[in-house]
Amino acid sequence: MAALEGVAASPGLGIGTVMVIAEPCLAYEVVEVADAEAEKGRLHSAIEAFSVLTREKAEVVRGRVGDAEAAILEGHVLMISDPFMVAEMDNLIDAGQCAEAALDTVCETFAAMFEAADDDLTRQRAADVRDIKSGVLCQLLGVREVDVSRVPRGTVLVTHDLVPSMTAGLDRDNVVGIVTETGGMTSHSAILARALEIPAVLAVPDAVQELPEGAQVIVDGGEGVVTVAPDEAELAAARVRQEALRREKEALQRFVGKKTVTADGCQVELFGNIGSVEDARAVVDNDGEGVGLFRTEFLFMDGGAMPTEEDQFRAYQQAALIMKGRPVIIRTLDIGGDKDIPYLGLEKEDNPFMGFRAIRYCLAREDVFRTQLRALLRASAFGDVRIMVPLVTGVEELRQVRALIRRYADEFSREGVACNKDVPVGVMIETPAAALMADALAAEADFFSIGTNDLTGYTMAVDRGNDRVRYLYSTFNPAVLRSIRSVIAAGTEAGIPVGMCGEAAADPLLIPLWISFGLTEYSVGPASILATRAAIAGWNHEKARALAAAVMEAVTPDEVLDLLKAASA
Repeated sequence: MAALEGVAASPGLGIGTVMVIAEPCLAYEVVEVADAEAEKGRLHSAIEAFSVLTREKAEVVRGRVGDAEAAILEGHVLMISDPFMVAEMDNLIDAGQCAEAALDTVCETFAAMFEAADDDLTRQRAADVRDIKSGVLCQLLGVREVDVSRVPRGTVLVTHDLVPSMTAGLDRDNVVGIVTETGGMTSHSAILARALEIPAVLAVPDAVQELPEGAQVIVDGGEGVVTVAPDEAELAAARVRQEALRREKEALQRFVGKKTVTADGCQVELFGNIGSVEDARAVVDNDGEGVGLFRTEFLFMDGGAMPTEEDQFRAYQQAALIMKGRPVIIRTLDIGGDKDIPYLGLEKEDNPFMGFRAIRYCLAREDVFRTQLRALLRASAFGDVRIMVPLVTGVEELRQVRALIRRYADEFSREGVACNKDVPVGVMIETPAAALMADALAAEADFFSIGTNDLTGYTMAVDRGNDRVRYLYSTFNPAVLRSIRSVIAAGTEAGIPVGMCGEAAADPLLIPLWISFGLTEYSVGPASILATRAAIAGWNHEKARALAAAVMEAVTPDEVLDLLKAASA
């Protein structure tokens, strides 16, 4: 028996036979073009053919999975149709490049922009851009795209990357597992695998070479492990676990339509994190009680020009309407020097994580910020919209934002435009400065939301992308837990809601600590909503406080983890 490890991207256990999916050969000859107009026509025809095919795939996905997942493919059409992208390709063709090279160059420029971002969700968009590039290249070169629609029952797909364009043909009755060499929890391949309820382990090094065609494997999407050539005992144990997981899934259905309450009846709010309007539908589909984090960066990164006030207003308005009066917490633009968006004129920085980003950038660029705040204010007339400010380090930043909101609300009042002039304004607690000043911030903010991802990184002075120090990045570290506890205490003392929108909000091991500390709102990925509700329901305050008392005496992450694992066993 051999075991390969990767990212646990889609829970479940699949037992099946490996089928390796080879990527099509998209090599092309770089030639100098004499007739630029004809070459541009060839490119535009390929883009149109790709768009037609992709829309057809989106409709298949809509029927099999849902609107939110279909929107991933529809987003591909919007991106490749963006006038800025097409114009950049046309300019390269005018300069003598062939259509293939122009497409390649522009798509790789956008992919590099996404890969330079400091959060996993944005970085994963690079895979979407390359999927688009491959699809259009197939049209230009007359190459057939990969078709996985006719694989036999019991197939485990093994490929370099399961790109969204492949998913339209996936039949969950036939595909029992997915293994890829790339991707992460926030990649669209992971999102689609979870939506299709197919166990998936991503980012397995050299999976295509290590997993031979026809081999029997066990894909454990919950633990991130692929067992190769299991023996009879391992197969028997896997089947027992499959049945247990099936029963657990059925048990979660009893939480649909229920309030989110602890075992002793204390009600909290359970929201979903989103990055687009389509994601808001996924929150509704998964029984979320609101949106706890709407990342607005994609409105700025998916096109070649800054979204207008009207563009942004429509997106925020649609999210509010989809949620039908439930809270929608929208984070203002969190972008900085590590995200090279050409039209924003950002400069490269040696240390972008601590540089000119998020609220620092917005307050210095009132032209950009004014457009977003006005759009948010207009959308506030259509639902319970709340504004959240990222990377706050002191009360002066919050005061400046509030002053701008008052100014724009007064403008709307004079113009007769409807808005909520008292729109709630809160802050993300994700810097040590904000955590240390939480009492002062709580006196002026309408709510807190703890961003555990950045708070952990900044508290531990760790770059998550640096393999040599990644071992230090842990929310289980006592320093991080003490910081979170003090932030929640400050918010509770001031009588404001305190939420959490980082990955730790959905961690079942940590939930008893959050209950003990007094967290009032959890915001998680849409697919984690029911499981989080179930985990909260499994703890009462007495048990949670007893566990927290022991945990907070621990002085190392391993000690914390051991205590939490023992309590959950």
